[in-house]
Amino acid sequence: MSDGRFNLFSFSGRMRILHLTWFAFFLSFFVWFNMAPLLGMMRETLGLSDQQVKALLILNVALTIPARIVVGMLVDHFGPRRMYSLLLAIGAFLCFAFAMADDYEQLALTRFLLGFVGAGFVIGIRMVSEWFPAKQVGVAEGIYGGWGNFGSAAAAMILPSVALMFGGDDGWRYAIALTGAIALVYSLVYFFSVSDTPKGSTYFKPRKTGAMEITSRGDYFLYLVMNLPMYGALALLAWKLGPDNLGMIGETATWLIYATLAGIYLFQAVRIHQINHHVFTEEVPEIERYKFKQVAVLDLAYLVTFGSELAVVSMLPLFFLDTFDLDPRLAGLLASGYAFMNLLARPGGGLFSDRFGRKRTLLILLGGLTAGYFLLGNITGTWPVWLAVVATMACSFFVQAGEGAVFAMVPLVKRRLTGQIAGMAGAYGNVGAVLFLTVLSFVSPQTFFFVIAGAALLVLVITALFLEEPRGHMAEILPDGTVQMIKVH
Repeated sequence: MSDGRFNLFSFSGRMRILHLTWFAFFLSFFVWFNMAPLLGMMRETLGLSDQQVKALLILNVALTIPARIVVGMLVDHFGPRRMYSLLLAIGAFLCFAFAMADDYEQLALTRFLLGFVGAGFVIGIRMVSEWFPAKQVGVAEGIYGGWGNFGSAAAAMILPSVALMFGGDDGWRYAIALTGAIALVYSLVYFFSVSDTPKGSTYFKPRKTGAMEITSRGDYFLYLVMNLPMYGALALLAWKLGPDNLGMIGETATWLIYATLAGIYLFQAVRIHQINHHVFTEEVPEIERYKFKQVAVLDLAYLVTFGSELAVVSMLPLFFLDTFDLDPRLAGLLASGYAFMNLLARPGGGLFSDRFGRKRTLLILLGGLTAGYFLLGNITGTWPVWLAVVATMACSFFVQAGEGAVFAMVPLVKRRLTGQIAGMAGAYGNVGAVLFLTVLSFVSPQTFFFVIAGAALLVLVITALFLEEPRGHMAEILPDGTVQMIKVH
C-alpha cells in the first residue's frame, strides 16, 4: 500500500486493518439485530402482544444513544483496538443473557442493554481514519460502514433458518446465543491482530475528556442545544413505556427517569462549561478552530439516513410478513434486501463524496432518500411482492449512500475529536431510530414512511443552507508542541 493505491483485494498494510475492522462492525450489527428476523417466532412462542414487540424494537436502539457518546470519548482516549475488543466481548455475554430470558421483563432489560453493541460503529470510524489518507477516507469509511452494516442483512437471511434447524420453541434462543459465541471469539482475534495507527504515526488525543472541545462562543451554545435531542429521545422512550402507553413502568419510575435525564444533561452542561469556558475570555487561535455547525448538520443528516435505516431494518421483516402474508423465512430474506444494498451503496456514497465533493453528494443523496421513502409509503398488499422489494432496495441505496457521504466528511472536521464527532453523529442516528419507531407505534407503516420522507426533506434544506465544503488542511498539535497539517481536500 505504499504506492497509495486502493487495492480492495489486498490483505496487507492498511487494507488488512480495514478488512479486520469492517468484520468487527459486521459482527456488532449481526449481534445487535439478531432479534428482528426472529420476532415472529418469539411472538408466537412467548405470546407477545403487538405493543410488547414494538417496545422491544424501541428498546433495542435506546441505549445506543448515550453509548455512542461515551464510547466516542473512550476511543479517542484509549484507542480503537482495546475498545472494539471490549465491546464485542460485553455484547457476547449480553447475547447469552437475552437468549436465556424466561419472561418479558428479562427480555426487555437485556434487549435494552444490547443497544450498547451499536456503539461499535464509532470505534471503527476512528480506526479507519487513522490508517487512510484524506483522498481515500470516504471510500474506506464507506466500505467499513457498508460492509459492516450488512451484518443486519446477514442476520435476517441466516438466523431464521438457524432457529428452525434447532427446532422447537427454543430454536430462536440457540440462534441468538450462537451470534454471541462468534462475537466473543472475534473479540480476541481483533485484539491480537491490529494496531491503532501505522508504525511511526501519532495517535492524537483530546487535551480534555468529558465533553467536546469548542472553539467559539456561538458554537458553545449550539453544542448545548444539539445535546438536547439525545436526552429528549430517551425521555420519549420512557414516556412510551410509561403508564399512559405500554404500562411497562410505573408513574413514579417514569418521573424518576425524567429527573435523572435532566440531571445528567445539567451535569454535562457544567462539564461543557468547565472544558470550554475560555471561549468567553480569550480568542481561540485560528489554527485550532473548527466550525461546530458542520458537526450539527452532519448529526441531522445521519438522523434521517442511519436513523431511518435502523427503524426500517427493525420493522421490515414483520412488515413484509403481515402485508403479503409470507413465510417468516421468506419475509426475512426479502426484507434483507434493504440492508443488502449496504455492500455497494455506502462505499459508493463515500466514493462519490471523495470524487465529486462532500456537500454536493450529500444533497443529491438526501433528495433521493426523500423520494424513496415517499415511494415506500405507497406500498400495500395489492402490490406485486417483487415490485415492493425493488422499491425497498432503490430507497435503501440513497439511504446508505447518504450514510457513506456523512461519514466521508466526519473525519475531516477535527482529527483529534473524530471519535467524539462520530459518536455524536452516530447517537443522532439512534435518536432518529427512537423517534421513527415511536411514530410507527401510533401509525400505519405507510404513514411511518411518509413521516421519514418529510423529515428528510427538512434536513435537505438545512444541509443546503448551512453545510460547508471542507477545504485545504486541518491542523493538529503534536505532543512536542509542533504543528502538523493534515490534508482534507
